[in-house]
Amino acid sequence: MTGPHYDDDLTTPRPTTIDKRRPEHRDPARLSSTTDQRLLDSRGPAEWVHSDAWRLQRIHAEFVEGFSVLAEIPRAVTVFGSARTRPGHRDYETGVELGGALARAGYAVITGGGPGIMEAANRGCSEAGGLSVGLGIELPFEQGLNPWVDLGVGFRYFFARKTMFVKYAQAFVCLPGGFGTLDELFEALVLVQTGKVTRFPVVLLGRDYWSGLLEWLAGPALDAGTISRRDVELVHLTDDIDEVVTIVEEGFREAVGS
Repeated sequence: MTGPHYDDDLTTPRPTTIDKRRPEHRDPARLSSTTDQRLLDSRGPAEWVHSDAWRLQRIHAEFVEGFSVLAEIPRAVTVFGSARTRPGHRDYETGVELGGALARAGYAVITGGGPGIMEAANRGCSEAGGLSVGLGIELPFEQGLNPWVDLGVGFRYFFARKTMFVKYAQAFVCLPGGFGTLDELFEALVLVQTGKVTRFPVVLLGRDYWSGLLEWLAGPALDAGTISRRDVELVHLTDDIDEVVTIVEEGFREAVGS
């Protein structure tokens, strides 16, 4: 048998880094169940108890690999949006335009590496000559990294991947998306709200889609006292890609003190 053998042994390494600048790299192996799923599943035999120490090694390895692969990328912006958006849709085309605009402004584009809006932003960045980065996640129902990713890392655990989205980006931009996009959006807002990250713009691109969410935050949530007016003001809402780039640039200049 040629190539590495992958079984369910928790000590068996799996390729996770994809760098299209290196021709020997290929997409990560995909399993029928994911590592997150196996970690969170409380059912099954007691042997699980004895495998947690090995999981710690894998978790540690994911952080080491992510840090080492991404440490030297240029300044970057993380873009989120639905994996279900098809090419030709207005939001897909907006993603392509955004990725190109960010690349021309000197930013790498980081996405979750999947299809839909993620593919669109990677595509726009790559076509404009920028560095297109994809941070994939092991899922049972989505494809591997999209073909427009130049530098890719595959993750088994969401929390390791989330760290990379924030650590190596100067801003977040969210296009229309579902639970995954909302998860990343609110996690970023919590990090800014609590001071874990500073001078980190969070931009919602698409007034028709996002206005209702901001109205709820500025209405019922603010009225109930569960958030403050300052919290609402952490979010930028626009339809203008040039304005997105301006917000990102202003945030970057403030962060570096220029």
